[in-house]
Amino acid sequence: MEIYQTEEEQVEALKRWWKENSTSTIVGLVMGIVIILGWNYWQEHKKTQAAQASATYDQLLKALDEDKKESVDKLAGRLQEQFKGSEYAAFSGLFEAKIKSQQGDLAAAKQILKTIAATPDKALSNIAKIRLVRLMLATGEYEQGLQVINDVDAKEASGYSASYDELVGDLYVALDRLDEARTSYQNALRNGQPSPLLQFKIDDLTAQEKLEPQK
Repeated sequence: MEIYQTEEEQVEALKRWWKENSTSTIVGLVMGIVIILGWNYWQEHKKTQAAQASATYDQLLKALDEDKKESVDKLAGRLQEQFKGSEYAAFSGLFEAKIKSQQGDLAAAKQILKTIAATPDKALSNIAKIRLVRLMLATGEYEQGLQVINDVDAKEASGYSASYDELVGDLYVALDRLDEARTSYQNALRNGQPSPLLQFKIDDLTAQEKLEPQK
């Protein structure tokens, strides 16, 4: 009889607990199921998006190989619109900027590169900044180019310091600041791989200075 009463009490206790907690328990279970389903859906969605972005990027590379500039432009635009923030979008932007510059639309090319330069991916950001400064050098925006490089975080750009130093040298040459140009070129030579072109730039500066007194 004692066991029966104990079991009966346990049942009653369970009934009371369920009456008091059934709503919160059901809500908790439903929320748990929703979270799990939502997470699974999100993961599947990301996989689908990545596959679509990869396929579109492959089409862009094929268009590049076949020199179909209009197709490259359209595919790059699609990647940047549909997969904004992805590496596929950023890399496609680099190609699009190159096409724009080849077509003479330097303003559009610069704007694309500025957008990529602002991305959190440090490698892509530095590549975009280097290409942006090269365009500025080509369009006579020498001081603006120097400012872009001055704003670069040295720690985040350590792997690109030689490229930046060489660009600074090019900008100083354009500004006729030859001593500063030589220093920058020498820094580039010291920080990067030996470069015949870079050495030629240094030698050319020396030749120019030898000719100066004769003028």
